[in-house]
Amino acid sequence: MEGKIKFENSEIEIEIFETELGKKIIEKLPITSKARLWGKEIYFEIPVKSSIQNPKNEVEKGDIGYWPDGNCMCLFFGPTPISKGEKIIPASSVEIIGKIKSDLKILENVKSGEKITVEKK
Repeated sequence: MEGKIKFENSEIEIEIFETELGKKIIEKLPITSKARLWGKEIYFEIPVKSSIQNPKNEVEKGDIGYWPDGNCMCLFFGPTPISKGEKIIPASSVEIIGKIKSDLKILENVKSGEKITVEKK
């Protein structure tokens, strides 16, 4: 599913995979939340609960992830505080639910507390 995430001063294009969890997220769109930053990760709460289906301990730049404990989506766009080189290691296991299709540099200006809206394209 093609979509976009709108920030206060920018937006990015995304793809949400049509997995079981992806479909739950798509059904809830549009989702509005607030950004929280942890290193080079942007994460935000979403109204979806699920158990991890395909957990990963290492992700790629541009991945969109999901943590069931906090019901959060996460955008990975650069090394995190616990990364090794270019490998991104999330704080806990994550399910990959999509990909960012825009230039990741856009995400460098997102501020903590900034309003985020995820919607269909």
